[in-house]
Amino acid sequence: MNKRFFTLGMACLFSLLLFAQCKPSVTIFGDSYSTFEGYITPDTMELWYFKGKTLNRTDVVDVKQTWWWQLIKEKGWKLERNNSWSGATISYTGYNKQDYKNRSFITRVDNLGNPDIILLFGATNDAWAGSPIGDFKYENFKDEEFYSFRPAFAYLLEQLQNRYPTADLYVISNCELREEIPSSMQTICNHYGVKMIQLHDIDKQNGHPTVKGMRQIADQVGEAVK
Repeated sequence: MNKRFFTLGMACLFSLLLFAQCKPSVTIFGDSYSTFEGYITPDTMELWYFKGKTLNRTDVVDVKQTWWWQLIKEKGWKLERNNSWSGATISYTGYNKQDYKNRSFITRVDNLGNPDIILLFGATNDAWAGSPIGDFKYENFKDEEFYSFRPAFAYLLEQLQNRYPTADLYVISNCELREEIPSSMQTICNHYGVKMIQLHDIDKQNGHPTVKGMRQIADQVGEAVK
């Protein structure tokens, strides 16, 4: 009898270990909305959210309040990497027409680890900075074209699919952006067969999610990612 219970116990333990090892790994690929002090790789990227500090611009002061932490916890996933940079654009064109190539999503695409799931949450700064929209294009890309949003976003999705062929890719689109940005994202996502999650009615302070807004993002993304 003891031997039977021992065998059963070992089988249960093995199953638990196997389950833990099989948790999907998730990479967050974003901008300021997804930053948090101490949870960014590499840690040289600029932040918006800090531990215990509001900086008079937000009420989010704990990593457990972020949309991605809540989502990962509730889904039973594990964080592979959070590559998020405050102010980052998809294209190379940043605020005041500055060259943002060094922080653009395209430049950072090879630094996402080995994820099973990629949650791409960007384009907010392209909209706010007034980056050129450009033309739809899906092949024969040239570097100078990436200063416009549409070719930059198309190239980004192509590179993500080529670089991480086994990962499930989801694109998250912010609400309250100029219409040509989310509509262009949807067209390009359709071309590459990528699911886009369009957010709505997110509570914000200084243009960024509050504690309530973070919860709303987690709920809306969680509902779309089954």
